[in-house]
Amino acid sequence: MATPMPSGVPRQPPPQTDNPNFQQKQESLPDDLQKWNPNKPSPFPGSAPTLPPLVRPPPSSSTSAPSQPNSRPGAPPPLVVPGPNVPPNVGSVRPFGPPNGPPSPFRSPSGPPSPFRSPSGPPSPFGPPSGPPSPFGTRPPPGSLPSSMGGGPVISPRGSGAPGPGGRPGAFGSSSRNGPPVGVPPPMMVTGRSPGPAPSMGPFVGSPQASPKPGPPTQSAPPFSAPLAAPFGTQTWAPGQVAPPTAAPNAAVQPPRMFGMPPPQPNQPLPAIDQTGASLEDARKINSNQIPRPTTSYSKIQYDTRQGNQANIPPPASCDYIVKDTGNCSPRYMRCTIHQVPCTADLLTNCGMELALMVQPLAPLHPSEEPIPVVDFGEGGPIRCSRCKGYINPFMRFTDHGRQFICNFCGCVGSTPHEYQCNLGPDGRRRDADERPELCRGTVEFVATKDYMMRDPMPAVYFFLIDVSMNAIQTGATAAACAAISQVIADLPEGPRTMLGIATFDSTVHFYNLKRVLHRPLMLIVPDVHDVYIPLETDVVVQLSECRKHIEQLLESIPTMFQDNSTAESAFVAAIKAAFLAIKSSGGKLLVFQSVLPSVGMIALSARDAEGRGNISAGEKEPHKPLQPADKALKTMAIEFAECQVCVDVFTTTQTYVDIASISVIPGTTGGQVYYYYPFSSISDPVKLYNDLRWNITRPQGFEAVMRVRCSQGIDVKEYHGNFCKRIPTDVDLPGIDSDKAIVVTLKHDDKLQDGSECAFQCALLYTTVYGQRRIRVSTLSLPCTRNITNLFRATDLDAQFVCSLKQVANEIPFTPLLQIREQVTNICINKLLAYRKFCTTATTSGQFILPEALKLLPLYTLALTKSTGLQTDVKIDDRSFWINYVSHISTPSAVCLVLPQMIAVHNLDFDKQEENGSAIPPVLPLSSEFVSEEGIYLLENGVNGLIYIGSLVDSNIVRQLFGFSTVEETPTQFALQQYDNPLSKKLNDVVNEIRHQRCSYLRWTLCRKGDASGALFFSYLIEDATPKDGPSYSEFLAHLHRSIQAKMS
Repeated sequence: MATPMPSGVPRQPPPQTDNPNFQQKQESLPDDLQKWNPNKPSPFPGSAPTLPPLVRPPPSSSTSAPSQPNSRPGAPPPLVVPGPNVPPNVGSVRPFGPPNGPPSPFRSPSGPPSPFRSPSGPPSPFGPPSGPPSPFGTRPPPGSLPSSMGGGPVISPRGSGAPGPGGRPGAFGSSSRNGPPVGVPPPMMVTGRSPGPAPSMGPFVGSPQASPKPGPPTQSAPPFSAPLAAPFGTQTWAPGQVAPPTAAPNAAVQPPRMFGMPPPQPNQPLPAIDQTGASLEDARKINSNQIPRPTTSYSKIQYDTRQGNQANIPPPASCDYIVKDTGNCSPRYMRCTIHQVPCTADLLTNCGMELALMVQPLAPLHPSEEPIPVVDFGEGGPIRCSRCKGYINPFMRFTDHGRQFICNFCGCVGSTPHEYQCNLGPDGRRRDADERPELCRGTVEFVATKDYMMRDPMPAVYFFLIDVSMNAIQTGATAAACAAISQVIADLPEGPRTMLGIATFDSTVHFYNLKRVLHRPLMLIVPDVHDVYIPLETDVVVQLSECRKHIEQLLESIPTMFQDNSTAESAFVAAIKAAFLAIKSSGGKLLVFQSVLPSVGMIALSARDAEGRGNISAGEKEPHKPLQPADKALKTMAIEFAECQVCVDVFTTTQTYVDIASISVIPGTTGGQVYYYYPFSSISDPVKLYNDLRWNITRPQGFEAVMRVRCSQGIDVKEYHGNFCKRIPTDVDLPGIDSDKAIVVTLKHDDKLQDGSECAFQCALLYTTVYGQRRIRVSTLSLPCTRNITNLFRATDLDAQFVCSLKQVANEIPFTPLLQIREQVTNICINKLLAYRKFCTTATTSGQFILPEALKLLPLYTLALTKSTGLQTDVKIDDRSFWINYVSHISTPSAVCLVLPQMIAVHNLDFDKQEENGSAIPPVLPLSSEFVSEEGIYLLENGVNGLIYIGSLVDSNIVRQLFGFSTVEETPTQFALQQYDNPLSKKLNDVVNEIRHQRCSYLRWTLCRKGDASGALFFSYLIEDATPKDGPSYSEFLAHLHRSIQAKMS
């Protein structure tokens, strides 16, 4: 019943449109999500978020940290006990679960302040999370929490909103905070004489990334020394620290500045760097402490998405921040490359930047953030625009006393359902807006009705496919896979809907009858690998709760069963096709463990690595062909898998070439990913394999998903980039979607926008939870439009811009010569800085190199990309192919870390003092050999690989304390980090543990020393150095950019 209208208030006819960017179109957009049609799901009480798994604390501990609200009960899996299913020479392995969250940000060493920073005020927020560790729990049982990911309360739109958990008042109300004064420091400049003509830079090529060959096992994997911590740390932020609001679109233009920087002081001099020459040699005169580098912030940032009815510019993706959703969605879910939308396509072209969205719909929340509310509209479903099918959100305007609403995407006027009507307040907002999450929150989750379903929600089906060929058995890969699976089944969702199947393969495929009445599992062999089939229609995939004993028995016996196997061939493609047939009717996750090149059966592959290396060495025109799939039939098969909602993940445990370029087609199309363990080590990799597998099945995720991004009139979706299947232009199909997967959505103008208006973007994800609930996760972002190019540079997001370029580069590598791509990457950087110089700066002397504050790290990011694994020349074909697949789905924080690693000194760790930010990780060092001494030990990691460099002159006592041997010459080829009984070793393990938490990855470590391939690998990551193959140093690259811009200006 609508609230009665006060007497005497005249009624006004509702306007036909209120969108300044709206133009009437003859046709309406197709309905993407209402095409799902038949049955209503069985009402499951709730689905819980899957947070990173937690290992059990040491046995001596008598207390344990309480579980998070969104956690699963029950003890964590027991420690890995050596047995017949554990690889030889592998001792007790303590389970380790990587958490979710952004990677550790960058820190700069102590020293004089850089002039690329404002001399007063807090530093730029590139700081790591702080606070003591807080353990993650596991998933709660069905019904304990209604939200599949966020654990928010279920709210019925028919009544007033109830307080949040714990009786918090105003859970969905708006709040106002006083932010710091809004001001803009001057842009960065490098001054000097006008440079001469730009010399030829030459190609940016990389040094070889050789990996040490595995030797015989020499050590046992160590137990872990500390329980896991939340990747974000604990609450130590200042209550008043908030993000500054965005300036109004028509406000006075000021020079751009980084997020969180203070306003300029009166008569404050412009920071500058003297560059007194025009040649590359003179670039060395630049003080290395003054060039722009990532800075450190030791405090968390409290960020309100909107303030004063304006969108706030979000903090950098790589810093530690806590979001309060006040209308716009969290930047964890959707982040725009420019936080003010250019009104015209010409303006966007002039600034040289890309307009795109970084979408990560199931991104994990910070523990201090409020859970995502779940809204149930009943059988009618959520309210949507009748024309564009946009979902109800805080930016839809209600008129005619709440009887009608105006869509903020297409401007269409719709009728409000009678039961949802409410009178409007003096400000034009509904009086109950703050009580309804869908009207005051940027991200909500709707309960889907039967109209969104073509069938009943699929059960949670997991099918494990294990390589038992001779190579897999001899290297210990089969035993490691069986040991990992045996333990992670305890973390699978409870209940009768969880199904599981197991098969093995070499040159044939082996299924197993897991029927409960049998005394033991029965092997069923499929010898025809050219036209595979399943030997049984039932009992190959069974209920986990009923057949757990048979499954555990089978996993324990597989390594013994095949220990004398002499079959070296692999029918990999035939095996996954047969496993697909077993779960085709229901869909589910197919997890494949593979060790050798698929050489027999359907779509057999041949070694192309030698061909690829020869083409590159000979300078062939198409050396990139080995980076393309060998057979187009793989893509056809992958699309068939996606249509049946089967998501494939491949764990490649190999010591040889396996053609990742071809194998990754199926995971890349079905929403999965490739895990790459090369060269596989039975000492260090089994524990990493277990943790990767456990995180894969316990992280927040969904099945049979469909995603669409909608934009306001005037902006349209141009292209999607990520791991998905796209069968129609407007939607992407995701058989599997999880918290780590990100999708880039590039945008284009199809009309002009009105200056001062707002442009909205909405991502809608329809998916099934692991407990069988159908949900719609809706995230909405509304940004101001501007005609001022300086506003664009002030509101640009460097991390998002960089990740957008990174993913586009990864897509081009298999089809374009590397030299051409490196030149394109450099030219993109030059064009952005040139646009700023031409349109946003005042008259300056010819010797000034000006960097916008928001893009001051763009040259460093660009140089790092040109020296990355994907663009180096001397890289193994499989290494480059894995890099391409990994980049295609990586999140924004992880992408920055991948290209720009962090390096710290570990030989002088102060174990009596914790870092100022409460973290165990000391300040990072610049990626330059100037900061590496042969008398020290250094740790470098990029979220995928970890390297520890031992200097040739390091004190033998320090080496003995950390690693258990005395001299550098004793460095083993295979290594597992252990904790010894001394403070320095304990401190190093604390640092490693925290890095693993922050990176969401277990990270195996490689010892490096000068004079061999491992040392060359370490120094290849020091991107600020100049090398004959990698290209120029950081200072030389800055000089090259300066000369190029000057040449274009003249």
